[in-house]
Amino acid sequence: MVKKIFIPILFLLLINIVSAQRFEGGLLAGYNASQVEGDTYKGFNKPGIVAGFFVQTDVAPAVFLAFEIKYSQKGARNKIKPEFPEKYIMRLGYVDIPVYAAFRTNDRGSIIGGLSTGFLIHSKEFDEYGEFQVEDQNVFNTIDLQPFLGFQFDFLDNLKADLRFALSVLPVRGQPGEGTNYYWQNNQFNNVLTLALYYNLNR
Repeated sequence: MVKKIFIPILFLLLINIVSAQRFEGGLLAGYNASQVEGDTYKGFNKPGIVAGFFVQTDVAPAVFLAFEIKYSQKGARNKIKPEFPEKYIMRLGYVDIPVYAAFRTNDRGSIIGGLSTGFLIHSKEFDEYGEFQVEDQNVFNTIDLQPFLGFQFDFLDNLKADLRFALSVLPVRGQPGEGTNYYWQNNQFNNVLTLALYYNLNR
């Protein structure tokens, strides 16, 4: 219930901010390549979509701050090989709210860094027998927190590409079975590469 109220309020806030004179914003859409640190399936083999809205404002000639609201698909997938023949897919869907600063390295390029808070809105797991039953699932946490670094390139006046790497510092969930005393070994974490296009509506 909280998420159903919270997300529309953020959307309305975003629209109001874009209408302010000092701010500009627009639409974003792209692709996630994901894996989960702490499982047994290595590689960014889980594809997913990312789509949403962004707002940014200049705070200095070479620095701007930005804020986004977007839907983001994450998870994990076993790329079947002879040594790992079993099917496995983890599908996670989040509403992500990244906040970041960007430093313009030249007229076209910017280095970005920030923090993204994610709210889990759906989760499913599958193997060769189909979707996991509720009693067979290891419960997922509802909040994801991901520091990220990336690069933006403006190749048109109102269109830019954004490439970023993010790794969760809050667990997606705990490890199944008995854990250890080590935080990073006792939990699972989202690990995501994102490539997206950003269309500026103010230019």
